[in-house]
Amino acid sequence: MTIDPILPDPKDPRLSRPVEGVDENGEAKSISVIEERPLTIYLNSQEIVTAMTIGDHPEYLALGFLLNQGMLKESDQVTGIDFDEELEVAVVRTAGVTDVEDKLEKKTRTSGCAVGTVFGDMMAGLEGLSLPDTPVHTSSFYDLSYQINHTPSLYMETGAIHGTALCQGQTILAYMEDVGRHNAVDKIAGWMHLNNISAADKVLYTTGRLTSEMVIKTSLMGIPTLISRSGFTAWGVDIARQVGLTLIGRMRGKKFTCLSGQHRLVFDQDLSQVPDEDKKLRRKGAQND
Repeated sequence: MTIDPILPDPKDPRLSRPVEGVDENGEAKSISVIEERPLTIYLNSQEIVTAMTIGDHPEYLALGFLLNQGMLKESDQVTGIDFDEELEVAVVRTAGVTDVEDKLEKKTRTSGCAVGTVFGDMMAGLEGLSLPDTPVHTSSFYDLSYQINHTPSLYMETGAIHGTALCQGQTILAYMEDVGRHNAVDKIAGWMHLNNISAADKVLYTTGRLTSEMVIKTSLMGIPTLISRSGFTAWGVDIARQVGLTLIGRMRGKKFTCLSGQHRLVFDQDLSQVPDEDKKLRRKGAQND
């Protein structure tokens, strides 16, 4: 079955709005500003979390969050996902009763990426985890980086947002954005689950930092390679090495750095053929990562 790629829609009027102000010269200026709204996620009758999000793909976000937090297993039968736009509530329903009531007290996630997460359950999910040794060709990194940098996105319209793309070879299958990088990853996880997408031969490309939670979520999703334009955290690297995840950061222009899982890399790119990155495409703060 062929599934059409899912890409950002920067023209969606629900996701941003113009705001008037003045510039450094005191002259009137209008800019596009990203919207931010709460989404309360329920698992059956249990309220789980309120996440701040841009508001697109709430069903994917709700399901992906529950999967990535270990509250839902791949084997759990999801019978439906209900979203009430007026109440800003998404309810994921399952055929059986889960035990999250005993494991979780209500958490609130903020757009500043200070995410309240259940690390115990997430870390426990890494025990005995074995990621597939699917080789990845470095030539695909440069092609994907070019595509993502040139795909119309909310970031290009508004800034103040993170993006994450699920890729296979040189093809982008799903590209999600949100105010928190973890939200974007959760949307990818929910989309994969609902469309029965295998993770074994996929690459996850993110614009955010390679933190411990990004590494954990990617690993739990079964994706063997994680790439970012940004830098690493030490714990993120430690966990990646523990589970054998290929971890690549500072992917800009011709350059990248791999700190884990080098055994999957196939160096097939002639670097003399890779153009330097256009400075206009560099994200704010990238030079400091």
